[in-house]
Amino acid sequence: MATDYDTPRKTDDDVNEDSIEELKARRNDKSTSTVDVDEFDQAESLELPGADLSNEELSVRVLPRQADEFTCMSCFLVHHRSQLATEKNGNPICRDCAA
Repeated sequence: MATDYDTPRKTDDDVNEDSIEELKARRNDKSTSTVDVDEFDQAESLELPGADLSNEELSVRVLPRQADEFTCMSCFLVHHRSQLATEKNGNPICRDCAA
């Protein structure tokens, strides 16, 4: 008789455990689990896109561009001068955009 060595081997104890009645009982136990219900209080605290933020204040300090920084004219991000790759038509381009 050919033996399939890839199949998991079961001992006599494992075969006795997996009777059809026990498997049906396990399945019925799992189906009687409770369903979580979202509370409305949590939904009220969410902010929707396009919400009115006119009364909100900026919570970070914004610094002006420093002397050793430049604004990339491709991605419009402020970078340190060490990130300057080239200048196209007199406009600085960072290494990320030049790659």
